[in-house]
Amino acid sequence: MKTDLFDFELPREVIAHRPENPRDMAKLLSVGKDFEDHRMIDLPELIQPGDLLVFNDTKVIPARLKGKRGEAGIEVTLHKQEPPSPDGGARWWTFAKPAKKLRPDDIVRFADGFTARVENKLDGGEVLLAFDLPPEELYPYLEEYGKMPLPPYIQREAGSDNQDAGDYQTRFAKYRGAVAAPTASLHYTDRLMLALEEKGIEHLTLTLHVGAGTFLPVKVDDLKDHKMHSEIGHISKETAERINTVRARGGRIIAVGTTALRLLESAADNNSTLHPFDGETDIFITPGYKFKIVDLLLTNFHLPRSTLFMLVSAFAGLDRMRAAYQHAIQNGYRFYSYGDCSLLQREDRL
Repeated sequence: MKTDLFDFELPREVIAHRPENPRDMAKLLSVGKDFEDHRMIDLPELIQPGDLLVFNDTKVIPARLKGKRGEAGIEVTLHKQEPPSPDGGARWWTFAKPAKKLRPDDIVRFADGFTARVENKLDGGEVLLAFDLPPEELYPYLEEYGKMPLPPYIQREAGSDNQDAGDYQTRFAKYRGAVAAPTASLHYTDRLMLALEEKGIEHLTLTLHVGAGTFLPVKVDDLKDHKMHSEIGHISKETAERINTVRARGGRIIAVGTTALRLLESAADNNSTLHPFDGETDIFITPGYKFKIVDLLLTNFHLPRSTLFMLVSAFAGLDRMRAAYQHAIQNGYRFYSYGDCSLLQREDRL
């Protein structure tokens, strides 16, 4: 399948640089046989009692660091944690700029007592850093010296104000490890959660530590040549059992975000039974994929040529999503991480 199928023109002025305030007043485009314009606060009226919303409870860490190799400036963005080194130090794959200045065994200094050794280097700017701190002791240093890893399309310096520290974190954030927010969860407020509860709509959480690779456009001409970055996820036995029970009684599973969907589909077998999960997934969902668990998807509006636009096209149909995005552009919807939301029906259920 050719990547060009997932390209489209997007005016820069539709890219959101701050979230809606209040967050539950973000626009919500319902995409089924027709398109319907709503607000997030209307969500309880668009789904049914007995449905189950599945949120991602990962917590974004300040993953962007500036340091030096000798006198040369280096910026790295952590994107995937690896098991500790033999001496117990934290190890992370990073995207480094400029990576050409780094070689194996180079030392990058971020602050006094805060350094890392280059352990490995791959094409495309990926560098494996072995830090001089154990994993749990690394986090306070990230809080002090790191910046929130804002997506590249948000045109301001990460950390240039304090607002992003709160804006780019969901109300469900609990387990630290993500370097990108599960942005479909940014729209939920106390009054929206109360309205959902009063309607008889349940919710629970799972954990997928979102990697920075989620921002990367697909650069190959054919999708079969694209390599996904893996991400670490966890679904408990209790969560899997509850989701299976809801499905058995006829409730619908609603993934809040593509991150929740990717983990649910990674943990499902071919009989549409969900199993506990603890490990890595590099699932790449494109048109033709047969969904096993997720019935509805809530998700923001994604980049052209991105794996996420490919995923939503697999879920709701490529022609329908191209038309939905044109509708959104023409009707003032805001795009990307801080933008508006869509509620997608599965193409095979229409």
